[in-house]
Amino acid sequence: TSGGMGWFQSHGQWADRNYADIAPGDAIFFDWDGSGDADHVGIVQKVGDGIIYTVEGNSGNLCRVNRYPVGHYEILGYGVLCP
Repeated sequence: TSGGMGWFQSHGQWADRNYADIAPGDAIFFDWDGSGDADHVGIVQKVGDGIIYTVEGNSGNLCRVNRYPVGHYEILGYGVLCP
């Protein structure tokens, strides 16, 4: 997760949690423990009505769709496919 975050940052494709143009296919990175490092990553499925829908593995022992409010405090940032 941190390696993926670094890749997006080094290629000018990183956006922080306040990014307004979230799009399907963007990587979404989470910082659950407040350390400033990525703890988990998912893929944005869609965004609507202020909610980000993601597809994530390692959700228990499942791959599932989750949802978060735009700007949620545990979102560290995004790896954007089309900056």
